[in-house]
Amino acid sequence: MGITPLVVKQKEFTTRFRGFDVQEVDYFLEDVGRELDHLNYSIQSLQEENHRINLENQGYRKRENTMKNAMIQSQKALDQMKENAKKSSQLIIAKAEVEAEKILNRTHKRLSQLHSDIIELKRQRIQLEMQISAVIESHSKMLEMTKEENKAADETDSTLRFIKQA
Repeated sequence: MGITPLVVKQKEFTTRFRGFDVQEVDYFLEDVGRELDHLNYSIQSLQEENHRINLENQGYRKRENTMKNAMIQSQKALDQMKENAKKSSQLIIAKAEVEAEKILNRTHKRLSQLHSDIIELKRQRIQLEMQISAVIESHSKMLEMTKEENKAADETDSTLRFIKQA
């Protein structure tokens, strides 16, 4: 059986000849009982405080674990976002390279077409120069022939005038 303050307070001793002073023992037992009451109250308060602190600690640990999990999830999300951004940038670069290649091919085709057009225009210029030269030469010959005809006509007119005067 445990000793409680009530047990101490209610304890009765048998008296014997030349025993302890009953009143002094009663006072002492009352003091011990009060002290045990006080100690029991302190123990109970400390146990309640300990229980409250343990519950609080559990809450903090749960929050800590929640925060750790949130941080881990955030890190995973961040890593995933980085990976997605990297893949996206690689895709954009690949598309840009394909588009640049298409533009370069179109430019080469256009350049080739322009070279062909220049060659054709040069050929047409030479042909036109030859035609103009032929027309000029033809007109020059016609002019010469007209001059000779006019000269012959003038000589004929002169001869006719000379004949008319005579």
